[in-house]
Amino acid sequence: MNTVAGTIDRPRTHDPQKQAPMTSSASEPMGSATPDVTTLGAHAARQNRNREMQLIPEALARAHMRERLRQADEQRQGTRLIAARRMQRRAERASLRARRALAMAVMQ
Repeated sequence: MNTVAGTIDRPRTHDPQKQAPMTSSASEPMGSATPDVTTLGAHAARQNRNREMQLIPEALARAHMRERLRQADEQRQGTRLIAARRMQRRAERASLRARRALAMAVMQ
């Protein structure tokens, strides 16, 4: 098994959990450097990013469904308006027929 350590440009692994944590060197005095870096923050950020990336298609699907529902609602409203106009014209014609029939009955 090849145990060559990775470099900055070519790390052995891209997974932060599998990388060795950074530690301060023994030659530095205590308290002069930042505390040891852990991968917990990187892991949490990576998890959030992955979760967000996985939720993108779901959000797109929701937006698409909202748009389709809006279009369907507009189409339904248009269909109702057309039906209402058709019924209004039919009622007007029936009213005219009734007036003519009444006028004919009164004339005779």
